[in-house]
Amino acid sequence: SDFSHTARPGSAGIVLSPSCVQPVTTPSHSGMSRGKENGTGVSEFLLLGITSDPEQRQVLFWLFLCTYLVTVAGNTLIILVIGSNPCLHTPMYFFLTNLSFVDICFTTNLIPKLLVSHVAGTWTISYPHCLTQMYFLISFANLDTLLLAAMALDRYVAICKPLQYHTIITPQLCRGLTALMWTSAGLISLLHTLLMNRLTFCSSARGISHFYCDAYLLMKIACSDTHINQRVFLGAVVLFVAPCVLIVVSYVRIAAAILRIASTPGRRKAFSTCSSHLSVVTLFYGTVLGVYIRPPNSFSAQDTVATIMYTVVTPVLNPFIYSLRNQDMKKAVRRLFSRGSKSS
Repeated sequence: SDFSHTARPGSAGIVLSPSCVQPVTTPSHSGMSRGKENGTGVSEFLLLGITSDPEQRQVLFWLFLCTYLVTVAGNTLIILVIGSNPCLHTPMYFFLTNLSFVDICFTTNLIPKLLVSHVAGTWTISYPHCLTQMYFLISFANLDTLLLAAMALDRYVAICKPLQYHTIITPQLCRGLTALMWTSAGLISLLHTLLMNRLTFCSSARGISHFYCDAYLLMKIACSDTHINQRVFLGAVVLFVAPCVLIVVSYVRIAAAILRIASTPGRRKAFSTCSSHLSVVTLFYGTVLGVYIRPPNSFSAQDTVATIMYTVVTPVLNPFIYSLRNQDMKKAVRRLFSRGSKSS
């Protein structure tokens, strides 16, 4: 096969240039195919991954495996720590528990399939599995943005309206917001999946230049008209960016309120309550917006690296950011481990 490898500045890995991938053909599978053209169809897609070098694939396998295990362990630890410590049963940590659970689901939707492909040496994904993966990917990505916005709103009320905090941010409001976020994320994702299901895919071009089923790239290789899909996708981008705008507005007002605090220790304490969340927001949105606020035909191999940042790196860093930069979490983790050591 003819592959073109392009080294990304600052990275040791080699990424696959999607523009140099030759179309792959497959025989028709009667009764299983989706999308037909001249009697042939597509029952599976070929995930081209991020490298074609066997040695680098082996290195990436162990890297992704370790990253996945740390992600699951770290986010599970956060859930256990918050659940076992009554002092952390507050709205901010309630949202953080949901965020940790979403991060576990987010990576579980992607990484195990990638690891299985490495072991089996087969880089295909069935049509139903592809749409299922895309559904959960969009759903959990939207949940991430909504939860980060809810946490920003919580910090805004806590710092800018401290006397009204307990009357505004109530447990009932938190539960209602969370239920609304899960429902809306699921419905938005369902709409994308149903629209993708109506497209026709040709057997002459079934290669996806990624390690998972990306809606952008699926639209790019579709043989039928994607006009409706692109319009809906544009609307989804607006909905995706809206929480980011809410976060920016919240932090502008938070910064203004912090600057009005007379004492330096008071300003430092107020800022410390937001620093962990602000770090996660910057890391997540910085990589996501860099990839997706562009038309599908401009997707490049470098974007694959940025995608790895928010699908793999961000979930594994979240536990460390919230535990190392948050004094309450650090104390709670020590208390949990000391309690475990005493009981053993």
